[in-house]
Amino acid sequence: MVGNEWRQVPVSFGAEHWVSRDTQATVLVAAHTLVSTQRLMDVVELIETDPRIQLIYSRAPAVLGAGVSEYLDSVGALQIPWAQAVRERFDLALSAAYAAIDELHAPVMAIQHGAAWGKRSGGTGQVYGLDAGRLLRDGKPIPTTLVLSHEADRRVLAEQCPEALSVARVAGDPCYDRMVASLPHRDEYRWALGVRAHSELIVIASTWGRHSLFGRLEQYLPELIKQLDPERHQVAMLVHPGVWAAHGRRQLRAWLSGARAAGLMLIDPELDWRVAAIAADYVVGDHGSTTAYAAAIGKPVLCADLPLEHLNPRSPQALLGMEAPRLVRAKPIEAQLRTAAAWLASQPDGSIAARLTSRPGEAHRLLREEMYRLLKMPAPGRHRAPEPVPVPDLVRR
Repeated sequence: MVGNEWRQVPVSFGAEHWVSRDTQATVLVAAHTLVSTQRLMDVVELIETDPRIQLIYSRAPAVLGAGVSEYLDSVGALQIPWAQAVRERFDLALSAAYAAIDELHAPVMAIQHGAAWGKRSGGTGQVYGLDAGRLLRDGKPIPTTLVLSHEADRRVLAEQCPEALSVARVAGDPCYDRMVASLPHRDEYRWALGVRAHSELIVIASTWGRHSLFGRLEQYLPELIKQLDPERHQVAMLVHPGVWAAHGRRQLRAWLSGARAAGLMLIDPELDWRVAAIAADYVVGDHGSTTAYAAAIGKPVLCADLPLEHLNPRSPQALLGMEAPRLVRAKPIEAQLRTAAAWLASQPDGSIAARLTSRPGEAHRLLREEMYRLLKMPAPGRHRAPEPVPVPDLVRR
């Protein structure tokens, strides 16, 4: 894990004496949180095989940044301290959060780290992430390119921060596109998770914060596990990495020890959450991104009580909160799951996904083109289609 010691190679003065090959461009990946870093890995893959490009990673300042350096170590990423990153010059910087990116000496491409821009900021009521307070410095946009997934985001931006319209690019949602490409591998994901062949997998998905499902877990989890027949059902839980970062692994596992003893499968935060979402038969969730993505790829969802007043009314999270079936503790769970399936079947094909992206299937191509435009380099070869999420080999116990 990188500490405070600066690296002399492949950046810094005199690095040319130590490197084994010359490159034309150096790209910094600003890794704020585990969620934002995992999102960036989809984008990184579009340029990292280019022999002309050297990628460097740095853990950027973030309140919920625990686990980022360890994750980067696990994937073999070359890291430098943030204090060094803000003193070097790069040909491009990639980020899925805003904190401290105005300190970087590089054109910055900023992307969102979840499903749409789903939340409103407390106090202002503006859509979080598309507001002037985060996007501007001295009246000018901080990102060189602000990637949007939907044309509706551009309209929000026009209302909240018209100064940033000139740097906005609607490029779709690479996470959704990759989930669609991964659907044929569902059986492999289920095997890796240890799901029995004839079991229904119910995934409980929680975001972070006081309004999250995890924050009210005692209201739902014991009864849900109690009602579901373990011979026919398996229950897995996806907890936002921000919860793990804020409370600690030992504490979180201790809080869930009773449910785990009763059969709950707790998914580690480093695992690509999309594996569990694709493997699921049903998802019980809140206003987090996992719920929205699951519904968009055709998973029946039951929503816990959602804080609609804190959601962007144009977002897929708000759509589900207003229209999808609500989880009711006093009613039998299995019947509610069937109701969720019936509701999903009644929706027009692609209607939920249409809230996520205006460029379905195109995100990887558009993002790749934009990165090479910012690098002022020709893109090599032909664009490749999104690759499926790898089948994990360390999950099955």
